[in-house]
Amino acid sequence: MLSVTPLTIDLTYLRQVLLELLEIPSPTGRTDHVQQYVGERLDQLGVPFMVTRRGAIVAELGGGDEGAPPSRAVAVHTDTIGVMIRRLKSNGRLELKEVGTHSARFSEGATVWIFPDALDTVYTGQILPLKASGHRWNDEVDSQGVGWEQVEVRIDEQVSSIEDLRALGLDVGDFVAQLANPIITSSGFVRSRHLDDKAGVAATLAAVKAVKDADAKLPVRTQLLVTCAEEIGHGASHGLDPEVAEMVSIDAAIVAPGQQSTETAVTVTMADSMGPFDYHLTRRLHSLAVEAGIDVVRDTFAHYRSDAAAALEAGAHLRVALLGFGVDASHGHERTHLTSLTGLAGLLTSWLQSDLVFPAWDTKPAGPLSEFPSLAVQPAQEEGPQRGPILGE
Repeated sequence: MLSVTPLTIDLTYLRQVLLELLEIPSPTGRTDHVQQYVGERLDQLGVPFMVTRRGAIVAELGGGDEGAPPSRAVAVHTDTIGVMIRRLKSNGRLELKEVGTHSARFSEGATVWIFPDALDTVYTGQILPLKASGHRWNDEVDSQGVGWEQVEVRIDEQVSSIEDLRALGLDVGDFVAQLANPIITSSGFVRSRHLDDKAGVAATLAAVKAVKDADAKLPVRTQLLVTCAEEIGHGASHGLDPEVAEMVSIDAAIVAPGQQSTETAVTVTMADSMGPFDYHLTRRLHSLAVEAGIDVVRDTFAHYRSDAAAALEAGAHLRVALLGFGVDASHGHERTHLTSLTGLAGLLTSWLQSDLVFPAWDTKPAGPLSEFPSLAVQPAQEEGPQRGPILGE
């Protein structure tokens, strides 16, 4: 048994933070506002932090011996999928370019905010298929293809030309944000765009609040890294202290046919498109969840990457794992459940109160083979499966 103290998660706080995050448009590349919000929340919790040149937040959660380097990190991201203006159209509408990977199918009908360079101006509009009028196109409405070249933004202004659009201050490269329109149902479901990864941020902040409220002792000095470019692959490519030995990335777990993840459980991700996560850390997290009575499943994801991938590709020398809240219809019309979010926050508090998987080994960058931790049980050769003949024997 790993024996950590269960902490109480403030569900009211989690809900409030989640709804406030979802109301802030933050497509990758335009995340200053949402990072400001997260910074204000950290201030309220008494968590010191710095902001990197590129806009990531690096916060200090404390823990460990005085003067010890940070050996643990939690990574979440505030940026979401979105779109930009690709072309001003002669009919006074806007052609779009996707930011992050997502289908135009799920943006048809979305209400949007359009951000020109003038910071005090926002226009509203709606993403529509090119053949939007049933009375004009009849069956062609159903036969039109799906793709970003098949949709356009109808702006709620009197415009009918490129010149009219330019007069509004609009140009190629301006951001267009699909509004989240969040709903929390009486049955605990959270339905919204952009739960990836704002639900993860809310759960993480709720976990930090629980640790602070309980004045819980953390055995390992811990960083919180809030990234702002995960959806385009950059994520945790900078900001981590080089002494960090373990990092857990928090992100959406995919609920779909062929997956074990559910909207009400916490997922320990065993592998994604980059390959397996750390053997020992993933199993430690699963054991902590079981001990705490948290509904937990293990899963693997095919078309998926996270902040963890960006950290490893940037050369970070650490163990990485991924914890997820279950999300149905990811990068589309997303839905999760408060049970998954509170379970995730609870599991985070358990992990933060536990020691490193291998404290003696992981607090140094390298060591002799004799000290390298390996699997505790390996079958003896005579007890293991019989091997077949080797070619040439």
